[in-house]
Amino acid sequence: MEKIEECIANLRIVKCSSKPKEPTYLLGIHTSKTVQAERASLVAVLCSNSSIRIYDKETLNVLREVSGHPGLLSGVKFSNSCDSVYSASTDGTVKRWDARLAGGKPVQLFKGYPSNLFISFDISCNDHVVCAGTEKVGEDTLLVFWDARVSSEALSTTRDPLGAYSETHSDDITQVCFHPSNPNMIVTGSTDGLVNVFDISADDEERALVTTCNSASSVSCIGWSGRDYKQIYCMTHDEGFCWWDLNHLDTEEPFTRLNIKNIREIVNMKEDRLDYLIGGLYHEKMDRLFVIGGTHTGRIDLMTCTPSGLTPVSSLKRGHTATVRSFCWDVQDDSLLTGGEDARLVLWKSGAGENTLKDSTKRAFSKCQQVPIDSNNSYKRRKKQ
Repeated sequence: MEKIEECIANLRIVKCSSKPKEPTYLLGIHTSKTVQAERASLVAVLCSNSSIRIYDKETLNVLREVSGHPGLLSGVKFSNSCDSVYSASTDGTVKRWDARLAGGKPVQLFKGYPSNLFISFDISCNDHVVCAGTEKVGEDTLLVFWDARVSSEALSTTRDPLGAYSETHSDDITQVCFHPSNPNMIVTGSTDGLVNVFDISADDEERALVTTCNSASSVSCIGWSGRDYKQIYCMTHDEGFCWWDLNHLDTEEPFTRLNIKNIREIVNMKEDRLDYLIGGLYHEKMDRLFVIGGTHTGRIDLMTCTPSGLTPVSSLKRGHTATVRSFCWDVQDDSLLTGGEDARLVLWKSGAGENTLKDSTKRAFSKCQQVPIDSNNSYKRRKKQ
């Protein structure tokens, strides 16, 4: 455990991506889980120009770019079993792309209901079910589900929804996150402040709702943590943090492990104060939840999370010059990828030396500027029947 904690604390820059021809914000990052001996791991990056860039993780060179949504993209994720990349959009679709092919048409197209604007999505750990959350339109806020399994008998690659949940959120569904090992469990977050846990194997939405937690603010990030992933955490748009333990739903033990209204007022950094939260990282090997935040000057701060609060572990500097929007932790080699408003994709590993960066790469970003972009009570418990 000490070695892993030391690994987290000693992350250093290994590589930076070269400056793209059209600099854009890097809003989301995900790495492929299927690594073949003859090929390096792939990295999918969601860009603010509604494109997806596929990088070689070892070199951070752009291999290809996909741009096939007329609306704004709201997420990017690799499947768990092959080199397919999923993306969701405000155009009312979720698409699956072959990451090995440049451009072209999607391998699968998941169509929503009329007026659906998808702003969040995820795919189950067995790649069987895709779920997307909508922006509120009129009185409707939906969680839409599709069967994602590929069948040789299927006559079309276009899929219509299996169904939808419509009663449990009253505003935009900003986050959808399947359980890492149980394909039937899913947690969702919304601007209504609610974080809902569902068991989608149930017959209907009412029975599927396992519990509702109240963050008391608009939800910006959610995730699973703890042994067997029996805990959930949440971050809010006003930099709040909540952490709940589902093991204690039917016990007298406290259900809420931590509740911080504004992390900027609680966490004491050695240098400038924390400006914002980026996301959470649960490290299985050491059974520890880390919270990642940063400053608008590009510093990244890693904090360890316990019921007594958040404790700073490490600050990562000189990787970015502007707000960091996204990150992805690779459990295979304990490396960290980060992306931000400076258009940089940065790879961090433990113990790496700064001299691994080529001078040309340093010069490429020495004058990099921020790129503008358009931007248009504690909990309620439900018992299974």
